[in-house]
Amino acid sequence: MDPIEQFEEWKEQASHLWRVAMDHLRHVPPTQLYAAAAIVVFTTVLLLSRFLKRAKANTIVLTGLSGSGKSVLFYQLRDGSTHQGTVTSMEPNEGTFVLHGETTKKGKIKPVHIVDVPGHSRLRPKLDEYLPQAAGVVFVVDALDFLPNCRTASEYLYDLLTKGSVVKKKVPLLILCNKTDKVTAHTKEFIRRQMEKEIDKLRTSRSAISEADVTNEFTLGVPGEPFTFTQCSNKVTTAEASGVTGEISQLEEFIREHVKP
Repeated sequence: MDPIEQFEEWKEQASHLWRVAMDHLRHVPPTQLYAAAAIVVFTTVLLLSRFLKRAKANTIVLTGLSGSGKSVLFYQLRDGSTHQGTVTSMEPNEGTFVLHGETTKKGKIKPVHIVDVPGHSRLRPKLDEYLPQAAGVVFVVDALDFLPNCRTASEYLYDLLTKGSVVKKKVPLLILCNKTDKVTAHTKEFIRRQMEKEIDKLRTSRSAISEADVTNEFTLGVPGEPFTFTQCSNKVTTAEASGVTGEISQLEEFIREHVKP
């Protein structure tokens, strides 16, 4: 049988099957048709949700002021490297890898995409490139030299918490107090309270600015009440770390809470 005759035969068989199916459907009660349609829709939604769940963002963004120790933390997460002193970044450090602390674990472990965004004010716009894919944001604070930088760090955090890409997706944020191995370092509780006070002052001053100023996409807090991080639409938590000594267990816990192994 030549290809044309074979095609015609297949065409005739398909046409016959279509007529049989349509004839069968005419005798099926409407309730059964509705039930079948509902099953198809439910199955489609289920498969789509599973696909989206698998495609969930696995990016963790490290940010904060210059000198807070972000790059040191990045290298600790990647390969356990210890860097003495300050590592200043002018370009983002970026990589997808299994966390160094998990390399000895058995079984399949999901790699994490980590991005260390430079803290210099001129380079912060790069942050907007990564936030839409972020499963979580780590805002690194220098716990040793906190008070002189409290205002500047709070302004940066305020801008971050009012970005549409963070608010709309309720991206979880960790305030990571780094360098807590030093005796004179401030505690995470103290740093949290001080930043809440500074942000409370900031939202008051910025709300007095003309509505034409649209620097911030959203506002923070509850009108008439002192600001606390619990008022944010996204979850904001605090933790401690020391990049130099390699004590980053709380950071790793945050990462694995939002990027499952």
